[in-house]
Amino acid sequence: MSTDSRAVLITGASAGIGTAVTHALLERGITVYAGTRRPAPAQLAGAVPVTLDVTDADSVSAAAKQIADQQGGRGLHAVINNAGVIVQGPLELVPESELRRQFEVNVYGPVRVMQAFLPQLRLGQGRIINVTAPTARIAVPFAAPISASKAALASLTDAARLELAQWGLRVVEVVPGGTATEIFAKAEQSAADALAAADPARVALYQSALAAVATASAKQRLDPVDTVVRAVVAATLSPRPKTHYVTGNARAFAVVARLPLGVRDRLLARTLGLSTLKATR
Repeated sequence: MSTDSRAVLITGASAGIGTAVTHALLERGITVYAGTRRPAPAQLAGAVPVTLDVTDADSVSAAAKQIADQQGGRGLHAVINNAGVIVQGPLELVPESELRRQFEVNVYGPVRVMQAFLPQLRLGQGRIINVTAPTARIAVPFAAPISASKAALASLTDAARLELAQWGLRVVEVVPGGTATEIFAKAEQSAADALAAADPARVALYQSALAAVATASAKQRLDPVDTVVRAVVAATLSPRPKTHYVTGNARAFAVVARLPLGVRDRLLARTLGLSTLKATR
């Protein structure tokens, strides 16, 4: 049972970081409206289920009305824009439909949610927490779509923080590193499907580079989910939250981001095994 009058909405609550954050906030007595595209799974017991597809404006509007009715004029303490997808692969071969899906979920989705819920955040003197990625500051080869979408979300976050300051509304960015959730497996399957449908001759041009990146990625140590959960909870509940929370292995990206561009490119190429590859025709 809730012991705290504060209420929050989190999008993408059905798995991974979203589910873990939902549980962490429930344990602290917060009322959590768990936004999911499909009926809420059993692991979200205790949260208030809300059907919410961030790519559908009508769904977002209906969710806002549902929560406003249930809150009865009390407003919201926080909106956590957590829903996201990863689209990856050679930019030359990424289908336009996949690129659009990337931006619909990761960019337009958070904006739709922000616009729909700002009246309730004003009532609750609340805050917006946007979950981005280290690739927002450092674009990674074969991750151009996710890099670009998170860069856009980071810029929107910075601008909104200044726009909403006059009402005392805080806008916070949480930057998790690579985290041990199922999102990467889903991204790899989607990328494999896209490559299978592409021109084999063009796919062959990238095979050695993709193999090198896959080998390098397999060596990456993923952070436990608790690492980012702690940051999101702090951003949500702290009386004076920081503007940016950078967690786990994302801190290494923050260091690399300060390097001159040429040095950064060479470092990334070497780290990903791309620096010794020869072009194929």
